[in-house]
Formats: sequence, C-alpha cells, structure tokens
Amino acid sequence: MTDTATPQEEIQEVQQTEAGGAAQQPRAEGARPPRQPRQPRQQQQKQKAGKQAAQQQQPQRARKVHPALEKLFELYPGMFGARFLPLKLGVFQDLLEKHPDDFRKDDLKVALGLHARSTRYLEAVAAGLPRHDLDGNVVEPVAPEHVHHAILELHRRRAQRNPGEDLRPQLVARIARAVEASGLDREAYAVLVRSRDEETNAVLDEALAELGRQAAKREALLRAFEASGRDSEQAFAEMYGMDAEEVARTLERARAERQPAAPAA
Repeated sequence: MTDTATPQEEIQEVQQTEAGGAAQQPRAEGARPPRQPRQPRQQQQKQKAGKQAAQQQQPQRARKVHPALEKLFELYPGMFGARFLPLKLGVFQDLLEKHPDDFRKDDLKVALGLHARSTRYLEAVAAGLPRHDLDGNVVEPVAPEHVHHAILELHRRRAQRNPGEDLRPQLVARIARAVEASGLDREAYAVLVRSRDEETNAVLDEALAELGRQAAKREALLRAFEASGRDSEQAFAEMYGMDAEEVARTLERARAERQPAAPAA
C-alpha cells in the first residue's frame, strides 16, 4: 500500500490480499466453502429501493377505452375530446336518435356513465360551466345541487389520494363560492343540497356561516357609510384610509344583498 492511499483504498487492498491468499490455500477435504461476505444492511436497502424505483418507472398498461366512448370522440371531438363540458340533459336520447346505427342502447348508457363520472367531467360541473348540446352550444345552466354534488365527489377522491392532508378548508371555500354563484340565498341553498350525511352537512354549515360573517361585515360598512354623512364613497374611503375601489365594490354588493334573493326552484 502506498503512503497516499485513502482509507477506502487500504481496506480494498487488504480485502483483495486476504481473498487472494484464501484462494491460494487448498481447502481441506470435506471442509465447508468459505461464506461470502454479507453486504452491509444500508447497501441492501439501497439496492431494494433501486429495484422498486425501476418497477415504478415501468410504463403502465393503458386502460382500454370503451368502444362507444371512442365513437363519441370521433363524432364529437369538441365535447368528448381534449376539453370536457357539461352535457345537456337528455343527450342520451339525442345520440340514439342521431346515430341509431352507431350505438347500442346499453353500450351508450355505459359509455356516458363513464364519461360523466370522470374527474375531468366532474371538474367542469363543479366549476359551474353551463350545459352544452352536442354541437357545443350553451343550452342551460347546471343546477346548483349538481354543482354541489360534483364538488363533494371531487373532494372525496382527493382525500383518498392524499390521506392525512387537511383538505377541509379548500372544500369549505369552494362550497362558499358555489353558494354565491348559485344566486340563491343561504337558506334556500341549504334546503336544496342538505343530505343525510352529517359530515358533509357540517361542512355546508361552516361555509354558510362564513358567508354570513362576510355579509354582516358588508352590511356594517354600508350602515357606516349611510351614517357618515359623506356625499361620496371616495370621501368615505379616504376618511377611514381604505381603498376607494374596494369600498365601492363592497357597498354595491351590500346594497344588492338587501334585495330579496331568488328562491329555490
């Protein structure tokens, strides 16, 4: 061994010398062969982890697409292609009437069910996008209860993919936005979507309570403006050091909320 050898090189040289000497010594008759040196546990764990990573990187087999879904994509790529949009109610019957020779009734029912339960389709419904016909024309809004149920289903799937992660605040905020977008008052929305599930009802109540707190703040600001004696909203905002545009938007919304909201259908 040289004077400049590193400790690792010295160990390797000693191991090689000992291995060479052992190879030169004749083995006694009937003697057991020398055991192979065991790999350190850390190295074994690294090798195991490497094998697992390699297995995960192997391309997964692509799921077979339902033949009727493939046909729908060929006929209506704008609705069943790269972008998913909520479909009009009654689209099943429309497809049967337009393409009696292309679809069997049972196959089409299965294909549309798969499409409507896909995450991408549920995202479109949860976002409140309007329903479209097969030509891509807007025909009607999605009912608030359908939006609500899509939000809950997406939350359930995310919770399964991310166990242990607290997704409740996101769910509460999304339901609150859905309530505001529905055009219904809080009580009417609650009557429409409340279910027998205590957990989802608790989330709904939390979202409604937060909306109530926000509405109370807007109403308080409007009353303060009315009692201030100021002629303009800008002067009122300057008096309290607030942003004039934000104050104007808040006051406008507070005035609108004093009007009766649309009842549930």
